[in-house]
Amino acid sequence: MLSDDELGRMREDFGIPLSAKYYTAFENINNDPNQELIVVENEADEIIGTLQLSFIQYLTYRGGIRAQIEAVRIRREDRGKGYGNAFFRWAIERAKQKGAHLLQLTTDKQRPEAIRFYEKLGFTASHEGMKLHLDK
Repeated sequence: MLSDDELGRMREDFGIPLSAKYYTAFENINNDPNQELIVVENEADEIIGTLQLSFIQYLTYRGGIRAQIEAVRIRREDRGKGYGNAFFRWAIERAKQKGAHLLQLTTDKQRPEAIRFYEKLGFTASHEGMKLHLDK
């Protein structure tokens, strides 16, 4: 699912055998209590969606916790069926349960459908995001 779009195909590598970097990343995330990898299944118990939820402790906002949502994917043939909406509603409630005062995400400007989806959920483009790619 991570490579199931134009942008994902450019940055992911799902050759066989799968790169050891993915296994290492999974273990690191799985062993970190501030990270949660979540999957959603349909009625046939098939995995149709994923997301990563990170909880970031910081000093501003009186020592608040910020939740970051990443790697959101719904299987192509299951988009438009309400799974994404339900998945996000769950993630919002999970962030509240963990005491987060804010749930944030970034999305590529080349994904206008995703931007509209997030806006319908109540997300606003309140800040200008910036990135610096650190190539090795």
